Amino acid sequence: MTATVAGWISYAADAGTVVADDADSAAALVRASRYIANFYLNRVTSTPPDAVTDNATYEAAALELATPGFFSKTYTADQQKVLSKVGDIQWTVRGNASGAEAATPISTTIEAMFYPYMIGRGATPALMLSIGRSSGL
Repeated sequence: MTATVAGWISYAADAGTVVADDADSAAALVRASRYIANFYLNRVTSTPPDAVTDNATYEAAALELATPGFFSKTYTADQQKVLSKVGDIQWTVRGNASGAEAATPISTTIEAMFYPYMIGRGATPALMLSIGRSSGL
């Protein structure tokens, strides 16, 4: 991973966002790097390009800077719910207490960045093919 505060400043500037070159930004980037390494990079089927990993880290760092500890929050099963009805608002609990994905905050932007590299998602599984005529024909 090659993410740096200078890289984050440049990445953010492209979107019109200002990131300060200070201790808070550096600390948020460290927390974000740890989150990306621990939650995504150990579950990929193929290694994403550095640019994907760095951009995901910058997205995570922005959330960490706005809310320190954002990705270290753990949700219990009863906190994992989805909006299931809008009129007379209703929430449906969908969670369970097992697994990191069930209890860790998720960014849809970061998920989209890693989607092609994730186990059981966009990655194409290895196929066993043979060339030539089958012996059973």
